[in-house]
Amino acid sequence: MRNPTTYLPIYLIAGTQDIVEGTLPELLEQALQAGITCFQLREKGLGSLEDSKSRRSLAIDCQKLCRSYDVPFIINDDVALALDIGADGVHVGQDDQAIDEVLGLFPNKIVGLSCYDEKEIELANQLVGISYYGIGPVFGTISKADAKPPIGVERLAELAKRSKRPAVAIGGISTENFKEIQTTTVAGCAVISAITRSADLTDTIKRLTIGG
Repeated sequence: MRNPTTYLPIYLIAGTQDIVEGTLPELLEQALQAGITCFQLREKGLGSLEDSKSRRSLAIDCQKLCRSYDVPFIINDDVALALDIGADGVHVGQDDQAIDEVLGLFPNKIVGLSCYDEKEIELANQLVGISYYGIGPVFGTISKADAKPPIGVERLAELAKRSKRPAVAIGGISTENFKEIQTTTVAGCAVISAITRSADLTDTIKRLTIGG
């Protein structure tokens, strides 16, 4: 099992709905070449693929690319698909499939959990098998229509300290506010639009890498 701190520094999350130009596999390969340390396929929302065959085909294409760069391939929420293709792991939110059920299905795999407040962190701390927490949204975000109000950097820092596991900051992170994230103890940043909408993907990834 990989140490989460090795794959969390710059964590790309994306799906078809996030791509402005070209295809997701094309952008993913560029991002892998530029140094992302983890990729999560999040095929959700307006513009995402709806039929299961297309989603599975896309997942396999992305998985192959990640394997060729030895980068973990995570699937958001779709536990059945992750099990079907043998993904490196799965990431779930508080309103997705119950985390204790997910942990039972993914022994010795990467399991990430989204956390928003102290109560969610404390409950998650009591479970065995979670690999990391995604804490946020830290700032306002355009990538998730149902995102909760931003928690801010100060609260991010407090929640990261309460966590018994490595955490990634998520939500509205950009090259402009990245220095604020660096003042906390998070192991990395999880980003969508900062990379998918970047005019210089390589430079953006370099500037958003914790410890880079």
